[in-house]
Amino acid sequence: MIYPIYVYGMPVLRKVCEDITPDYPELDKLIENMFATMDRADGVGLAAPQIGKSIRVVVVDLNVLSADFPEYKGYRKAFINPHILEVFDEETDRQEEGCLSVPRVSEAVERPTKIRVRYQDTDFNEHEEIVEGFLARCMQHEFDHLEGVLFIDHISPMRKTMIKGKLSAMVKGKVRTHYKVRMLK
Repeated sequence: MIYPIYVYGMPVLRKVCEDITPDYPELDKLIENMFATMDRADGVGLAAPQIGKSIRVVVVDLNVLSADFPEYKGYRKAFINPHILEVFDEETDRQEEGCLSVPRVSEAVERPTKIRVRYQDTDFNEHEEIVEGFLARCMQHEFDHLEGVLFIDHISPMRKTMIKGKLSAMVKGKVRTHYKVRMLK
């Protein structure tokens, strides 16, 4: 099943998500459908709030970037109940980011290049690891969704003013994408 992706302005995108337990109904199917939805929209990550669910589930597929980042060949993973435990902010990097929930907007976002995360895999085995580079950026972007934060919250007030028209149009339901969306009308 391909879910519609919730667009900027939808209240679920601003909610802090809840952890889930192993008895969450049809979790495997949800994850499968999240990957299918992300693939259809040509994304590299998708968080549950982006499909209207306030739960801590994220899927990431960096395999599509393996030509430029060979270390991500075959990297396709679901994260259950992820949390960023520590941010090592001694080194940061500024890169363009976009988001399926904020279509046709991209902005340079400065983020730490190294973080420590804890999450569970699809069998609910707990993992804690230090992550660096592009994967750290991707995790920060997706895990932010679980805290009700969007990448545009990390840009300067001046840049926010410059994209205000695009954001207002999204809230009014005026946006075109090649994937299914759900928005305020």
